[in-house]
Amino acid sequence: MNPKFPIKNRDDLSKAYTPGVARVSMAIHEDPGKAYSLTMKRNTIAVVSDGTAVLGLGDIGPEAAMPVMEGKAMLFKQLAGVDAFPLCLNTKDPDEIVNIVKAVSPGLGGINLEDIASPRCFEIERRLVDELQIPVFHDDQHGTAVVVMAGLLNALLVVGKRIESVRIVVVGIGAAGVSICNMLLAAGAKHVYAVDREGIIHRGAAYDNREWQRLADVTNPDGLEGSLADAIADADVFIGVSGPGVLREAHLRRMAQDGIVFAMANPTPEIEPEIAEKYARVVATGRSDYTNQINNVLCFPGIFRGALDCRARMITQDMKVAAAKAIAAVILPHELNEHYIIPSIFNDKVVEYVRRAVIESAIQSGHARRIPPDFIEHDVPRSIVEGGAAAL
Repeated sequence: MNPKFPIKNRDDLSKAYTPGVARVSMAIHEDPGKAYSLTMKRNTIAVVSDGTAVLGLGDIGPEAAMPVMEGKAMLFKQLAGVDAFPLCLNTKDPDEIVNIVKAVSPGLGGINLEDIASPRCFEIERRLVDELQIPVFHDDQHGTAVVVMAGLLNALLVVGKRIESVRIVVVGIGAAGVSICNMLLAAGAKHVYAVDREGIIHRGAAYDNREWQRLADVTNPDGLEGSLADAIADADVFIGVSGPGVLREAHLRRMAQDGIVFAMANPTPEIEPEIAEKYARVVATGRSDYTNQINNVLCFPGIFRGALDCRARMITQDMKVAAAKAIAAVILPHELNEHYIIPSIFNDKVVEYVRRAVIESAIQSGHARRIPPDFIEHDVPRSIVEGGAAAL
């Protein structure tokens, strides 16, 4: 914690602490909304984890999760000026996690949930969204989905296909997979097939996982049953958030011409990119040592910067789609090609494009409680508002 001004004498001390601080406290007591202008709340979030799904390491506990959360906090600050601190909890109980986060929320402007195992993560996020009046965002779900959507919008432009007509297979229906399917549907996709170890999710099956049951009603319009081999026939897009070796050459041969493959399992993707490139026209991974890296860092700093600046009550699906289009819009049409569908995390346009798109969406939906002084509607580039629209 660094003070914004030095305390050099008794007068300074009396203003920053007792007795002068009492005036500030009473002002907030009389109008709780003033906490945003008079305390750290306006620019502070917590990165909350129980350490049960850390990177590719799994359930390694809250202490071992701390370095990841600290790194995330550093990225928030460096890329978007957001003050974030790690909050790793020594409990796996959804009720306890929800109650703890609610209890610490008065001093926070937002909550970034991180590395909480599926399916508990869905319940925890849903309850916090319902019970808090500040943005709650599970990055493993929605951050991944936003950046996948951004990359896909541009990939579709490269191959000359439209999202409502392509067949999209999503493999690995955990936290990220569920959110990706929801994002695709929200963006206009009509032919989405969700595949996990149990096969293609389809109507008529009884799933213990509530999210799978819901996906069964809104995906797989043909009622396909079977395995990935059945789903991949004539597919235009493969999106993998599963594990190594899931996608094989035999599967790629069955895909449509000018296919798109996002093999994002880390550290080893569903198929080696060098093999996928023999069959697919556009290939992306989650790794930094290949082109077209799908990286959540493109998403969460700008989303929270925008949500905090307009004091959004929540981060809606429309705001997430707007963020995806904004990321896609960073790459100009003449720059797009098979090996450049997603901007670098070091591109300084990304955070500002995402921020402005999120603010505009929040204002339009009525979820913004403040209009930032610098936000003037006609000043927003059309490419930010309609980024990727040609692919829709």
